[in-house]
Amino acid sequence: MSMRILYGVQGTGNGHITRARVMARALDRAGVLVDYLFSGRPPERYFNMEPFGDYQTRRGLTLVTAAGRVQLARTLGYNNLLRLWRDINTLDLDGYDLVITDFEPISAWAARRQRVPSVGIAHQYAFCYPVPGTERAPWLKPALQLIAPVQQAVGVHWDPFDGPILPPLIEPPRYPLSCDRERILVYLPFENCTDVARILAQFPGWRFILYAGVEQGRREGNLEIKPFSREGFQLDLAACGGVIANAGFGLCSEAIQAGKKLLVKPLAQQIEQAANARALELLGHARVMQALDTGQIADWLQLENPPAQCWPDTAGALVDWLLAGRQESIDRLACRLWQEMPARAGVAKR
Repeated sequence: MSMRILYGVQGTGNGHITRARVMARALDRAGVLVDYLFSGRPPERYFNMEPFGDYQTRRGLTLVTAAGRVQLARTLGYNNLLRLWRDINTLDLDGYDLVITDFEPISAWAARRQRVPSVGIAHQYAFCYPVPGTERAPWLKPALQLIAPVQQAVGVHWDPFDGPILPPLIEPPRYPLSCDRERILVYLPFENCTDVARILAQFPGWRFILYAGVEQGRREGNLEIKPFSREGFQLDLAACGGVIANAGFGLCSEAIQAGKKLLVKPLAQQIEQAANARALELLGHARVMQALDTGQIADWLQLENPPAQCWPDTAGALVDWLLAGRQESIDRLACRLWQEMPARAGVAKR
């Protein structure tokens, strides 16, 4: 009998959905029956969701942000804990052999209450271990289990940091990699779009492609503003000369894989992005700015791109591990995958 899985995905950031897309393809190839549940954003704000079939949505938990900062008071006011508890109690897991959660609270708590085996596969679960940037947050590990508790946690990161942490869950580049040096990809969804455009206009010798929540694309001087599109974004990522972004794990992983220089501005008051920025600096993967700063942007623009770093097939290894009954320890699985890291590759310039 085939395994049946409910896969819960936190929808507040596109990185969670990026991981789920990679896992969805691997699970589909293995013939596993999977239903998907997304929470954390309004249903109309999901896009390019074809890999997930007839997926479900719930309100869940989310962060309220403005001008590049988490708004703590507004976040507390927006999240409806009674609605969350009702959704947890009404989610029927009868017939499921396993719940996988990418830090999605409804599926995780429903599995715990209904005693269904659960596995957490997410970047956040890497923070169960002492990764850089979390030294002053002893509350972080218990907070992870409070938000999305699981029986077995599997964390992914850019380095194992002496822990049982797996490489990123990222699909190989979909398009040939090249480097148009003066063409810079910008994805700063937590920043004010007008502020970003004003800053970038000060670099007329460069062309910036900014993905934002707009209905129609438009040009403003040296800035091309585009609506969200997974396909278009991957094309621009493959050909650009560098990426300016917040410090989300998914996009940074893709940029490292594509051999693109990175300039990150972490979302203020958000421990995950602060830790990511610290790790990127320590590993030499990115420059970090704490505010939109023309001087730091100008210095970064002059940098060369690093070699491309391809990640191993973490998704395929995880699916094999799941189907084998999770007998291999996470420590051994992590060690094996890091040993399979491919050599760095060059990127064609033009």
